[in-house]
Amino acid sequence: MTGWRVRSICAARVFLAGQVARDAEGGRVGEGDLAAQVEQCYLNIGIALSDVGGSFDDVAKLTVYVVDWHPDKMPLLGEGVARAAAKPAVDPVKSITLLGVAALGEPDLLVEIEATVVLD
Repeated sequence: MTGWRVRSICAARVFLAGQVARDAEGGRVGEGDLAAQVEQCYLNIGIALSDVGGSFDDVAKLTVYVVDWHPDKMPLLGEGVARAAAKPAVDPVKSITLLGVAALGEPDLLVEIEATVVLD
């Protein structure tokens, strides 16, 4: 008879609220520049992941909110993602939901990205 082994699996879900284009001191980054703001959002997610003991490998899903979204903005979004991907410890290739919104919490913000993370 084959014995069954029960393995305990513990995972923690972490929800990173929307990351925006702010530096470590809270200063604005990339005013009017969607690509620069996207890059900063990804960098901030990387910092937050590190703070909780995770990495981009643990990201299950990203949700990207873009002000006044139009498909013409896709190259700028892609540029920001590519810039972020060139940095160490950033892997933007995840399941992504892209939502166009009328506005975000502050008038200079063009993009906000939230992450759903599963840590072992």
